[in-house]
This record gives sequence, C-alpha cells and structure tokens, in this order.
Amino acid sequence: MTDEWWETFSYQGVIAAAVLYFLAMLAYFLELAGLRSVSKDEELDSRRTAVAGRLGLVLAGFAVVVHLVALVARGLAADPNRVPWGNMYEFTISGTFVVGLIFVVAALRTDVEWLGPLVTTFVVAALMAAFLGLDDAVLPLPDALNSPWLVIHVVSAVISTGAFTIGALLSGLYLVKARSTATTGYLARVPDPKVLDRLSYRMHAFGFPVWTFAVLITGPIWAHQAWGAYWNWDPKEVWAFITWVVYAAYLHARATAGWRGRNAAVLALVGAATLWFNFIGINFFSSSSQHSYAEGARQERSVVLRVAGPVETAQEVGVVVGADHARA
Repeated sequence: MTDEWWETFSYQGVIAAAVLYFLAMLAYFLELAGLRSVSKDEELDSRRTAVAGRLGLVLAGFAVVVHLVALVARGLAADPNRVPWGNMYEFTISGTFVVGLIFVVAALRTDVEWLGPLVTTFVVAALMAAFLGLDDAVLPLPDALNSPWLVIHVVSAVISTGAFTIGALLSGLYLVKARSTATTGYLARVPDPKVLDRLSYRMHAFGFPVWTFAVLITGPIWAHQAWGAYWNWDPKEVWAFITWVVYAAYLHARATAGWRGRNAAVLALVGAATLWFNFIGINFFSSSSQHSYAEGARQERSVVLRVAGPVETAQEVGVVVGADHARA
C-alpha cells in the first residue's frame, strides 16, 4: 500500500467518523425532542425516544473506532511513518478523538449520556473546521519535531486538552442549569448544578497534572533538545504557561477559598479560552512563534535546484513544494 493510499484512506476515515458523529448528534437531538414534555422523575413512555438515546451512544462508539483508524492511517501515510501530530489539522483530529473517547468511556461507566448532544456537536464542528480550514499535506517532520519527545509531549497535551474541553462543557452547562427553572425537557434531566460542578472539578483535576507534565516538564526538555534552551519566551510557551496559571488558580481557589459554583465555572471557562487561543490564535496571529510548523495553513517550502544549462552555466530554478495537492 502506498503513502498516497494511506493518506486518502485517512481522509475517508475522518469523513466517515464525522458522518457517524453527526448521526449520533441527530439521534441525541431526536431524544431531546421526545423529552420536551417529560419531567425529570417521569419514566419515558416513548420507545422511540429511549431507542434514540441508546442509538446515539452506539453511533458515537463506532465513530470513535473509525476516528482511531483514520489517525493510524494518517501516521502510516508519512514517509517515514510517524505519529499524526505534525500540524494543526492532525492535532485537531487527535484532540477531538480524545474528547469522543472520554465521553464514550464515561457514558459506559456512569450516567453521563446527557452530555451526548454537547460532545457530538462540538466534535462535528471541530472536524468540519479541521477538514475545511486546517487541512495540510502529509509531510516529513521538521528537525525540531523529529524527536521521541514529540510523542510524550503531544500525547500529554492532547489528553489534557480533551479533559479540559469536557470540563469546560460541564462548566458551561452548570451556568445554564443554575439559571434554569425548567421542569421538563433536556435541562430537567441534566443533573443538579452541584453534580455538574463536581464532575467539572474532577475533569480539571485529572487534566491539570497531565498539562503540567506537558508544559513544565516534557516541553522544556524538548525545547532544549530542539533549540538549545529550556525556555525561549515563545508565544505558545507563554500562553501555555498562562493556561497553567489559570487552571492552577482554579484548583487552588476550590481547595483553599472554597470556591464552588458560578465563580469556579467562570474561571474554568477562562482557562478553556486561553487553552484554545493558544492552539488557534497564536498559529494564525503570531508570525514569530517557533511553533509555526504546527500551523495548518498549507505551508510551502522552497527548494533550489541547480540545473546545467546549454552553455554549461548553472541556472537556479525555484521549485515550490506545497501542501496543496490533489487527493486521490
């Protein structure tokens, strides 16, 4: 199998996963439509509504499996084979996979299926944005990325990003639920605000040590190996540290000042905003970042070839090798 075949297969896998996530989202929305007049303590009397909820979880599970296959195919499409985390497109499809995986595993272990509409909507939107706006060719890794620390650093960042994203969804849902007086429908069946607050805290408490490992341990080690210094005041490094400070303040405030509820939820959303600005904003608005290799803006590389002319003089011919390419 050729690299082009694996690349095409990966694109098809991402599309198939997005379709499955979309169908899961529709199933969850069908369930929501059937819950409009059903109170929290009332048993479902509609078989269609109950089946729609279970179907949504099954489709989400299949989507996660197809998503994983697409990620593996993306890595096999490179020459030499590598982990699929070389640019924004690949990081996005990896991060959304972690979000979907955490949700499916949590839904199988605990009663969190009410998160289904939010998670599937977020994943579908992120995959669409990645495919339409961040798509990049499968290119060999730059020297700075060609390191075993890439695997350690980015795996940690992807896992913590997925946990923080779900924590942000829970915090946002908490703010809506706390102001809601609905006795029927979706919000009525969402757990009490105290439960949402506790679940959000658990997600952040899980993601923070992993983010610390990625930002303050493996990141500096990798930076020293790639650029000769543990800290370079690169915009991404600075914003990653800002994100760390915000989440540290969130956990510290809960542990010492007893912050609960609205204040904690708002601070968690601020942390998520800094996280996603670091991922998206820095790549698009900063041209001085040493992490510019991660931007998915179809970068181009210039290769200069020296070709002997008819009069035995060398001519320099510029050849542009870009990410824009025809898909098989």
